[in-house]
Amino acid sequence: MRALDTAARDALQARVDALGEEGFRVLGVAWREGLSPGAPATLEDEARLVFAGFVAFLDPPKQSARPALAALAQAGIAVKVVTGDNARVAVHVCRELGLEVEDVLTGAEVALLDDPGLRARAGSTTVFARVSPAQKGRILRALRQRRHVVGYLGDGINDAPSLHEADVGISVAGAVDVAREAAALILLRQELGVLHDGVMEGRRTFGNVMKYIRMGTSSNFGNMLSMAVASLVLPFLPMLPIQILLNNLLYDVSELAIPLDTVDAEQLEKPPRWDMRVVRLYMAVFGSLSSLFDAATFAVLLRGFHADATLFQTGWFMESLTTQVLVIFIIRTRGGPGRSPPSRWLLLSSLSMVMVANVLPFTPLGAFFGFVAPPPRVLLSLAALVVLYLLCAALLNRWFLRRFSTA
Repeated sequence: MRALDTAARDALQARVDALGEEGFRVLGVAWREGLSPGAPATLEDEARLVFAGFVAFLDPPKQSARPALAALAQAGIAVKVVTGDNARVAVHVCRELGLEVEDVLTGAEVALLDDPGLRARAGSTTVFARVSPAQKGRILRALRQRRHVVGYLGDGINDAPSLHEADVGISVAGAVDVAREAAALILLRQELGVLHDGVMEGRRTFGNVMKYIRMGTSSNFGNMLSMAVASLVLPFLPMLPIQILLNNLLYDVSELAIPLDTVDAEQLEKPPRWDMRVVRLYMAVFGSLSSLFDAATFAVLLRGFHADATLFQTGWFMESLTTQVLVIFIIRTRGGPGRSPPSRWLLLSSLSMVMVANVLPFTPLGAFFGFVAPPPRVLLSLAALVVLYLLCAALLNRWFLRRFSTA
């Protein structure tokens, strides 16, 4: 045996670093005589030890992680490693998986940074190594303060605070109870590819929700505006209460298949953002367009055909529901319907309700709702208005999506 002098320490540290560069986790083993077997160890027992050697552990990453990380990067998701492991081990694992390491911060360096400094470094740092649970929370807060939506994946007891701190806490089925309870999502398969699949499904769902919101808000705003104006200038009700209820029923049924619709590929390429300002503007612009064509319908029915109350209510019901439903094929995509075709279920639900609305006045059941069969000239005029509305909506939608950033 010989003393563990500076030269020996440096040699051992170099060996640890070399093993870390190869991806090994390293434990040092030491011993001393005079310790009672089975007796609890104290701090005094850790003095005057004799170094015996190293125990190196290799935990190679799953091969499926590499394509999953590449897919996440392509989807605009930055992956950062926040670990208590040695920095060299973490960097080696990143390189094994093809994850480019821009910068590395250790727990000691994080401790020297104040919150603004950590916020400035967090964006460009890929690996945070030798960090404590409290430091993990600081890192997550720094990323969130940079206006990032942060997901955190962890499965240990020390990960519970970080799972709470993140916007989305993610754990696995085999994690400790505390981690599972703190997480918002539990992965039943321990595969990073599941995260990518979940992100894509979330973006698809968000895109379809935005279709519903755009369609519903603009349609309801336009109908409310048209109904208010018509009630002021007409000597009769613009639409009977039972007709309004039927209109809403058929309209709602036509929207049931929106969650099953396809989404433009470009909407899946980057994270979407909720922007209430854009939603309000879309509602005002397209609601006004809808009201404008409702007014045109009123003028055609009253001035062109001198419609009585029953014919007016029938004609507006047919025009209103047809435009409300068919506009989904315009606003559901940034391109034309031919470039991004709708799902067959959306086609079926929408076209079926349009058919019901336009056939009902010609059936005996139509009289129950206060409808009459419009003459052919009225039908042709209404059809022309519908086609013109859809053309204007398509042009306006294309301009709006180019002018404003929306999902």
